[in-house]
Amino acid sequence: MTLHTDYALRMLIYLATKQGAPCTVSDVAETYGLSRNHLLKVARRLGQLGAVTTLRGRAGGIALARTPEQIGLGTIIRGMEESLALVECMGTGESACILTPACRLKGVVNEALDAYLAVFDRYSLADLVTNRQTLAGLLGLGTEAPTAITSG
Repeated sequence: MTLHTDYALRMLIYLATKQGAPCTVSDVAETYGLSRNHLLKVARRLGQLGAVTTLRGRAGGIALARTPEQIGLGTIIRGMEESLALVECMGTGESACILTPACRLKGVVNEALDAYLAVFDRYSLADLVTNRQTLAGLLGLGTEAPTAITSG
């Protein structure tokens, strides 16, 4: 898993812990001690995947676009990763490996990757935030009531 995907999952956990209240990418970056510019790219990609929405205006920021139950971890991981080719011969280009015509490693690696993703497919973002109060304390969010998002 790349850092890009790791940061996406952390951002989603942060947003789910806030229970619908919008925040800024800077809020997330400051909380985790991560690069704001990098997290802007993460937020943009999460928006393209339909997991995050951007809110403009004075009270703007980012928020979950769907409920945590509707955001599957497997879908997020597949969408965030540029490539899931774990070995060269799994890529879209031509393999330079001389074993490719007879090698059985690709099949084993594909099976392992399928098993890896199948575990994530069993979980949603909601499963990661069942301990919301503990997460809120660790993230410095307190336990404030959720704020309704209104368009205006």
